[in-house]
Parts: sequence; structure tokens; C-alpha cells
Amino acid sequence: MVETMNNTWFLACQVQDVPENGGVCVKVKDQQIALFHFARRGEWYATQNECPHRQQMALSRGMIGSQGEEPKVACPFHKKTFSLKTGACLSGDVEAIKTYSVMVKDESVYIFLESDEI
Repeated sequence: MVETMNNTWFLACQVQDVPENGGVCVKVKDQQIALFHFARRGEWYATQNECPHRQQMALSRGMIGSQGEEPKVACPFHKKTFSLKTGACLSGDVEAIKTYSVMVKDESVYIFLESDEI
């Protein structure tokens, strides 16, 4: 854990724990967070794990891809798609999801939580 001005980077896992072009669920404090390694783009993303459509903890098992230039994840159950950058529902029919900043340092993956999320 690295603390910065009432905000914290939490150690989520090691790089090798996340499949390339896939995701895993990590628990940070009491939150389930979906962590994605979008290797084709050389990028990492983190979102809430709960899909707002049916309140199922499943987004970490979703398929990732792109819609134009926008990286996205599709819920494995109902195929609702969400931007991995902004959390917006790309089909526009359910609420947005929460996104988190990700930092990779020395083969460790960190997720940033603000003080009110801890």
C-alpha cells in the first residue's frame, strides 16, 4: 500500500496473475474490482466488478475489445458493454460503472482508491 494525501494505491496482484487480454477479480478492502490487462493495446484498466444491469459480480469475466478507439468490456451474462476508460454504458441502456486508475511498477499492479472509498 502506498498512501498519498488521503488517497491510496493498493497492491492488487502481480502482472503474471492477470491473463493477457483478459481480467481477474481482486478484492481491495471490501470492494470487488475487475482488473483487466488489455495486452493488445499495452494498457491496464480497473472497474467495479458488479454489472449494474442485474447486480451480478461478473465484469471481470467479461470479454474485452474495442468499439472504434474505445476499449470496452462486455458483461458475460447479458452482453451490456462499458467503456474501460470512462465506465459509460456504450449501449446507453444502463447506468455507468465506476473506473479506477491502475499503475504497474516492478511487475506489481496497483489500484488507486480515493479516501472516501477506503
